[in-house]
Amino acid sequence: MDSLNGFVVFNRVAEAGSFVAAGQSLGISASAVGKRVARLENRLGVRLFHRSTRSITLTAEGALFLERSQRILAEIEATEQALFQASSTPRGRLRVSLPQVTGLVMPALAEFMARYPDIELDLDFSDRMVDIVGEGFDVVMRGGQPLDSRLNAKFLGHFQHRLVASPAYLAEQGAPQHPRDLAGHRCLHYRFPSTGKLEVWPLRREHPEQDYAIPIAMVCNHVETRICFALNDRGITCLPDFSVARELAAGTLVSVLDGFIERRGSFYLLWPSGGQMPPKLRVFIDFMSAHVLTGAGGSVT
Repeated sequence: MDSLNGFVVFNRVAEAGSFVAAGQSLGISASAVGKRVARLENRLGVRLFHRSTRSITLTAEGALFLERSQRILAEIEATEQALFQASSTPRGRLRVSLPQVTGLVMPALAEFMARYPDIELDLDFSDRMVDIVGEGFDVVMRGGQPLDSRLNAKFLGHFQHRLVASPAYLAEQGAPQHPRDLAGHRCLHYRFPSTGKLEVWPLRREHPEQDYAIPIAMVCNHVETRICFALNDRGITCLPDFSVARELAAGTLVSVLDGFIERRGSFYLLWPSGGQMPPKLRVFIDFMSAHVLTGAGGSVT
């Protein structure tokens, strides 16, 4: 570092042609400039300037040293500028873990890619609980209230569950009017990969001990599979409303027992706490907050 300071002082003296002028531009005294130049000459073992009472001029060795040192300082400045741009421009690989609800996130991800072409998205779709730090993820999206205090969280928004079936299935089997009517229907269930447990359908109960008998016609861990089975008249399934919004609007699926659904779901973005947030992560969180689920939004603070 002392050598680098010597380079800077030497270059300033060569440009100004005066210890006094160089000192003024650097904010130090002329004597301090002279001492730094003298230390540099002693270290190099050559004289860099011809000194007189009226002026200073470069020696041959000084001219050679000026040429080389200017290159070095220019390279350092270019490196600093590159590092500054890297730290302020969203770019680089961003590893993201997302739930298997592609209909919710794919349009937003496609638009994000178009807006930030210098960010390389590395996407992992899974419903299991991942080790964010241990597995090298920059950010994950998951449902439910965050429980790990070591993670930062950004609320994306709420969604509602719907029990849905095809009109043809309901015409054949009859539409349930009460949750207890589900006992006579084919029901398509979701199994959590991390626990192996079936998802509990969020039906209002008349008392805490009440438990509805909901038959099992099929179990899987994939949203699109259950949508496909429901569209093909295979039964009733419980799905988040955003995943079947198009089918409900088109009438290819219809919802049942809406008045008995009592629980909303939620989605959050989670990322490791501590340290400075890189630009690529900041713009991803801001973008997804504004584009995933209605009513969510806002910037990361």
